[in-house]
Amino acid sequence: MAMVRVSPLPVQVRCDWFDGRPRAVTLADATMPVVSVAKVRRETAAYPRATGPRTIVEVVTPTARLALSFRHRERRWVIEGIDPDAGGPDGRLRWGA
Repeated sequence: MAMVRVSPLPVQVRCDWFDGRPRAVTLADATMPVVSVAKVRRETAAYPRATGPRTIVEVVTPTARLALSFRHRERRWVIEGIDPDAGGPDGRLRWGA
């Protein structure tokens, strides 16, 4: 299945102190560890005027692949996309597994 865009949901993201990589994502009461970082895209030169510059990070968790966006102007993290079929280090873990 492909990445499904969702309405931006605010989340808490814990990052590594030294390199800034996301280590855990907290949505509501569920905390998911980040298995790996798949992609990083910096939109600091060309960006929508309404949202401002942002950095989009695609991460793999044990249950799903998430597209996280850090909005620099607002200094907050949001989920912008989700692929529930691509979780885990090898893509075999699924939602509720």
